[in-house]
Amino acid sequence: MQHFDITIVGGGMVGLSAALAIRKVCRLSVAVIDPSPLADIGDEPGLRVSAINDASENLLRQLDVWPLIKQQRHQAYNHMHVWDKDGYGHLDFDVSDMPALAKDKTDIGHIIENDIIRQALWQKVSQDSGIAIIEDRISSMGMGESEVFLSLEKQGPLLSKLLIAADGANSWVRKQLDIAVTFRDYDHHALVATVSVEQGHQNTAWQVFLDSGPLAFLPLYEQTMCSIVWSLPPEKAKQFTECDRDSFNKAITAASDGKLGRVKLLSERIFFPLTMRLAREFVKQRAIFIGDAAHTIHPLAGQGVNLGLVDVAALAQTLEQILAQGKDLDDNKLWQAFSRWRKSDASEMMAAMEAIKQGFAVQDKLPKIIRGVGMSLLNQFAPVKQQMIKHAMGQRSDLPNLCRYKQDL
Repeated sequence: MQHFDITIVGGGMVGLSAALAIRKVCRLSVAVIDPSPLADIGDEPGLRVSAINDASENLLRQLDVWPLIKQQRHQAYNHMHVWDKDGYGHLDFDVSDMPALAKDKTDIGHIIENDIIRQALWQKVSQDSGIAIIEDRISSMGMGESEVFLSLEKQGPLLSKLLIAADGANSWVRKQLDIAVTFRDYDHHALVATVSVEQGHQNTAWQVFLDSGPLAFLPLYEQTMCSIVWSLPPEKAKQFTECDRDSFNKAITAASDGKLGRVKLLSERIFFPLTMRLAREFVKQRAIFIGDAAHTIHPLAGQGVNLGLVDVAALAQTLEQILAQGKDLDDNKLWQAFSRWRKSDASEMMAAMEAIKQGFAVQDKLPKIIRGVGMSLLNQFAPVKQQMIKHAMGQRSDLPNLCRYKQDL
């Protein structure tokens, strides 16, 4: 029988970050259970990338993981260009629009491959003797009055005082505890791939809103290379995944209005369904839900991973408060406060994504004209743009402590 203070189910970016954050603020013993092997970092970029904002960077710095990531492939971006296809409305965001921030920051965020982030976290976790990585699957789970009991397929059973579910959108733990989920199928798939862009990405994140959905070009570590995320109806996603390369290149160059020059496919193409999920309960008995196990959102603003990493910092802060007050790890009052905090944040983000998505969904001529006028006016209104940039960077007054760390670059 293995005993730990806390067990984390899920060893992805959020789960591993949670293990390190708990150890940093509490020094409790932690087990991370995940059967997924660590991916090798090849010569070509991985297809799944994340836009890491300032709040997430601060957390990764606090966990001493950021230097390991910086040793690998990454790309900072200091500009964002958003426009409406076949319209004249556009928005431009730049760090220079924020004089107070521009003194200390030269970028809005970083585009980093998910596998690189996970590898850096895994390396750091492996160096901590207080964290056990268990590469196994859970066969059953039981909730007792004072402990959580887990049976593993290969190893012996495991007991812990608290269970953190970071096991993704189709969370096994969530299903075992029969937690209801507010669910919405966006009826779109995200097509992801790596492309070359003739005119270079110019350290800019590009996004165009098409009648079929948004298309984002995320800058990678080479100036002529981008990762794309193209939101499409399922039949269109299948069509663009299976068509020949020349047809795809023509379609995506046309979709981007040629703003990046000719676009050429460099990798395979994959797609996955887009779904909004919000767990009705973020805390149940001795289980706490974070990351995609608690919420998934549309990727159009690239905030999914950032939302999960703020969950991590909030989790660590709540545990620190529990121990400082001499309470049991499953203290209901503080965990319910955590639940309200994180559910409110996730709901607010979902509402914002839905408003943006619906705002660009109408493609009739008059609404496009009105939208174009509104975007052009907004592009000239500095106070609102500054607030939008701060939101994109994750700079808010209610951030947990680990996301507030500041250090010279």
